Order: sequence, then structure tokens, then C-alpha cells
Amino acid sequence: MSALPNEGWLIAHPPPSHTPLFPLTKTAGYTADEWLRLPQTGERMELIDGSLVVQGVPAPNHAICAGRLARVLLDAAPDDLEVAEAVGTLVGDDGLIPDVVVADAEVMTSGMQGISFPDVVAVAEVVSPGVGNKKRDYEIKPPKCAAAGIPTFIRVELEGDGAPWVEVFHLRGGRYELATAAKAGEVLTLTQPCLVSFDPAILTGRRKP
Repeated sequence: MSALPNEGWLIAHPPPSHTPLFPLTKTAGYTADEWLRLPQTGERMELIDGSLVVQGVPAPNHAICAGRLARVLLDAAPDDLEVAEAVGTLVGDDGLIPDVVVADAEVMTSGMQGISFPDVVAVAEVVSPGVGNKKRDYEIKPPKCAAAGIPTFIRVELEGDGAPWVEVFHLRGGRYELATAAKAGEVLTLTQPCLVSFDPAILTGRRKP
């Protein structure tokens, strides 16, 4: 017996025509309030300079890296901080969804949408392949996060010699300055947002027993 409906049922109950997940009334000029009101469709849709930018589904190694970094930070974080992946974050007039966010625990567990500085103390981005992705993680997001006052920006590069390698930037005079960096096989020590040391190699590859 087939679990599929018979042909007559399909004729009487035709499937709906393709419709967008939500109506887009314009191509640009969106505000942070409008971004926060978007339906929760499961997509990573960021607001950058008034335009909605849909991020592709992360590759498994990207997702694994973000998850492991979140666990490293969470294990070291004090009780008043919480760590989570892909949290909607208000950054000035933009709405970003960093791979990892470290923020005030009360705010993170309150159910509110759109957290921001001073509650957000650090964000991390795992760089995805592609010119557009690299431009966002190297050129667009860091200065926006700095202008919004977020104290720490962490970037993880999964490609190139020594990968994965991690850069940690601290806010100084309104802009980010490189505080520390390490590649696989070295020891990276963070002092912000929490004190922790680890080898970036643990962020990728098979789990060690």
C-alpha cells in the first residue's frame, strides 16, 4: 500500500503554488526593527547596510568549528556570561548573526530578540569559503562590531597554511587591534571575554579520545 495520495486526491487538492517565505516589499532600506520582525524561518538572514543578506547553509566543518569554539568559551566563562551559536545581534543599524556570541547570561536567557552592546562582550566568526564571505568577515563585520562597541572580535580561518588559525582582536580607541593569534599546533591564550588557553587544532578534524 502506498503512502502517497492517489491521483484523484491530488486533482481535488492541488499543492499550493510556490510562495516566498515572507513578502519582500523592497530590496533595500530595511531597518533593524523590520529585521527583528522577520519570521523565524531557520535561515541566516542578516541586515547589512539596509539590505537583507541570506547566508548559505554552513558546511559541516564550519558548523563543527563553531560548536567546538562555543564549548571552549562556555567551559571557561564565568556564571554571568552565556555562550551560544547564531544569535541575532544588533550592531548599530545592522542585524548580524555571528557564528558564536558571548553575552550577559540574564539577557541571553530572557527570550528577547536582538541583543546588543553592552550585553554582548564578544563575537566570533568562522570564515566560509568564497570572496563574498571573506569580505564580510574580514572587511565588513569587524569595523561594524567595533563601532558598536563590542569589546572582542574572534575570527577563525579554516583555509591556508596552519589552519585552523585563530585571531583575537580587542577594541582600542574605537577600532580593533590584534591582541593574539595562533595556528594549529600552537597555544592560543584569551584574556577576554574569559581566560582560556587551547590549541586551535581542536576546532577541526576528528574528535580526540
